[in-house]
Amino acid sequence: MDIYIKLFEVLFPVFFIIGIGYFLGKKDPKINTNFITKFTANIGFPGLVFYSLTGTGLTFNEFQNFFVYGIILISSFSLIGIAFLFFLKKDLIRNLPPYILPNTGNMGLPICLFAYGNHGFGLASSIGACVILGHFTLNIFLAQKKFDFSVILKSIPFYAVLFSAFWIYFEFETPNFILNTTMLLTYTTIFLVLMSLGIALTRLKIFSLKESIIGSIARLILGPIIGFIVIDIFNLSGYSAGIILIQSSMPSAVLTYLVGSMYSPKKVVDEIASMIVVTTILSFITVPLVVFFALKYFI
Repeated sequence: MDIYIKLFEVLFPVFFIIGIGYFLGKKDPKINTNFITKFTANIGFPGLVFYSLTGTGLTFNEFQNFFVYGIILISSFSLIGIAFLFFLKKDLIRNLPPYILPNTGNMGLPICLFAYGNHGFGLASSIGACVILGHFTLNIFLAQKKFDFSVILKSIPFYAVLFSAFWIYFEFETPNFILNTTMLLTYTTIFLVLMSLGIALTRLKIFSLKESIIGSIARLILGPIIGFIVIDIFNLSGYSAGIILIQSSMPSAVLTYLVGSMYSPKKVVDEIASMIVVTTILSFITVPLVVFFALKYFI
């Protein structure tokens, strides 16, 4: 019974806040969420990255290892995504982001925080930092079908990750006023992005249900399998394994739609939107199962 109580304690806050966003989106379809996007990209995520990497007892070696795990996960998801898109006869480049960039930020981080505490949150954020960088670099490259080095130079999350890694590498002591400020930014960001996910679910539409369900297999079923493979290869156990499993099981990220809408044709954007909606809805079933398994066997 204890594990079911723990599962409820972990998932209820996340789904409740998503529900708040969904309610607000239904009540006011014209609600403006641009400020959330700008805040999280320029202030929220940098603050979250710094706090999660410097204020949770994370070592540079742990950050390095989990950042590499994140790269391995994204690379593996890429191979699966390309295979699925080839089968579906879709654009192998512009349709790839929702396959390779899971929602490790909006959903993954708070779930890992409630499941494994502050230190687990730091480890999960190392993977999240990798995915965040992917959103503001790789996601843009794929959406516009060209490499633009200036995108990296203009990416605030890139400098946030670099600065945070530098900070923990030299083991600088973080002043309390900075920790307190970035902690507030972290929890504010988590709340806002979860709420924005709920709002997004009221706006995004399903344009290709059958193909989106097929794509969901890659994201929600093969994703955790890749997570298990990484766990086995690197002989991980305890909450380290649980975090890998949870982060690899997340649905497609809403940011892939936002970036796609800026650079990709409408047909591709509609297909990305469909994938996000279907994977997110199905994740309300798959994620509790994954978290239950993680809490039962990876503690």
